[in-house]
Amino acid sequence: MSLIDEILQSILYGKSKVTESLILQALEEGYQPEQILREGMVPAMGSMEADSKTSQMDIPRVLGAARAMQKGLDILDPRLQSEKRLFLGTAILGTVKGDLHEVGKNIVSIMFRSVGFRVIDLGVDISEKQFVKAVRDHPEASVVCVSSLLTTSLPEMKKIVQALKKFDKKKQLFVMVGGGSVTEEIARQMQADAYTENAAEAAYLARAFVEKKSPQ
Repeated sequence: MSLIDEILQSILYGKSKVTESLILQALEEGYQPEQILREGMVPAMGSMEADSKTSQMDIPRVLGAARAMQKGLDILDPRLQSEKRLFLGTAILGTVKGDLHEVGKNIVSIMFRSVGFRVIDLGVDISEKQFVKAVRDHPEASVVCVSSLLTTSLPEMKKIVQALKKFDKKKQLFVMVGGGSVTEEIARQMQADAYTENAAEAAYLARAFVEKKSPQ
């Protein structure tokens, strides 16, 4: 088994300390941070995301994998940033007020970083005022991702989307929604700019928006 495969397996089984040790070893042996992320962490993330959507998921295992992935990202992030002269863009992420679920949001955060975004993660239980304040505090942000797993939080998500649209008078923001409670039809009714079913699709769609917007 290659070192990259060992990293992937350590994440899937939630072995944070092993993940840290293996990533440091890989870096010492000459593996590039982006290679470790793309070949080891992103596939693990995809598997974890698929597991998190099943009705029979092992919640402790999913949370353990998320923690291991975050530990790995803490090591790679500074190195990835030093390698990039310029971020692709800035994305603001948060789970809506009334919802404390963060696994899906954390996966989205990792995927966005992997394609070159600087991520402002607001956390969970975030109100419309907090989202708008974050956009005001980070005028360079071009993408806002709003997450919700609970159907009871959908009215709050709608309020957030509407508040962001009202604030964004110049129409510079790309407002994305997602999570277990959201469908494409619900996103359309909220007048969100995009809905995706998984983190990878969200990241690539956001990247396409920023690249299209940027002057050639």
